[in-house]
Amino acid sequence: MVATFNLSSFNPGPFILLGIPGLEEFHVWIGILFFIIYLVALAGNSILLYLISMERTLHEPMFFFLSMLAATDVLLSNTCVPKTFSIFWLGPQEITFPACLTQMFFLHYSFAMDSAILLAMAFDRYVAICFPLRYTNILTRQIITKIVVAIVSRSFCIIFPCVFLLKRLPFCGTLFIPHTYCEHIGIAQLACADISINIWYGLAVPIMTVTSDLILIGISYGLILRAVFNLPSRDARKKALNTCGSHVCVILIFYTPAMFSVLTHRFGHNIPRSFHILTANLYVAIPPALNPIIYGVKTKQIREKIILPFFSKGN
Repeated sequence: MVATFNLSSFNPGPFILLGIPGLEEFHVWIGILFFIIYLVALAGNSILLYLISMERTLHEPMFFFLSMLAATDVLLSNTCVPKTFSIFWLGPQEITFPACLTQMFFLHYSFAMDSAILLAMAFDRYVAICFPLRYTNILTRQIITKIVVAIVSRSFCIIFPCVFLLKRLPFCGTLFIPHTYCEHIGIAQLACADISINIWYGLAVPIMTVTSDLILIGISYGLILRAVFNLPSRDARKKALNTCGSHVCVILIFYTPAMFSVLTHRFGHNIPRSFHILTANLYVAIPPALNPIIYGVKTKQIREKIILPFFSKGN
């Protein structure tokens, strides 16, 4: 009975994160790459958050949602990437069961938040282009507050059950995770019990969130394109499409690797496991680094706030 208790999830031993099995000889160089990406993500998103908070001209719904995206990306980067390059540089790392659950929760929570924020930004662009004269009347402070509460609540409610689904499992044997971070199914696979509920719930969550969000974003952009092509002049159409350019790029960066990862896990049985793990790591690291760059380059208001101070100093 005592032995059974020691094997239970109430007191499992520490998990060992192995990194990317098969690519150990490249770990140092991969770690340097991830460290650079991490610094770019922190710097870019911090600059975005500072500009949006300090500049009154950026106190609009679009930039408020952008600041939410930047804050979520900072959370995502700090949840996984520091542990990742420490594994690459120092070798396999121990992580306690509570710390592993915490990392798992914030990892999946950040993804759910990102997806919901991108949907909110698509709705913002839909209102701005299809109802430009009523934009401020539709997206009032009260409506934005309700959207934010819905985003945070939905993300929490669908991810938090994963913690309990893992805590109920007994763990035994070697607790080695062939990955650089803890994620739901990766932890569940180490249990010496039936994990059918975990698998089904892990499948249902992306369908309830990412897939439904992507469908709604597609509908929003379908309505946006219909409104744009009904505009009288070519310049008006070009201007309207330009306001969506950065958002579309961020959507592609977020959803394309996700779809690729799902498809390769389902059908890419001949693809090496090391490639799956490396792709999963890049999916965690690259979007937070690229998102602020994309918005900095393609959004005129942000570009001007970053570039003009340098020109004024030069003059």
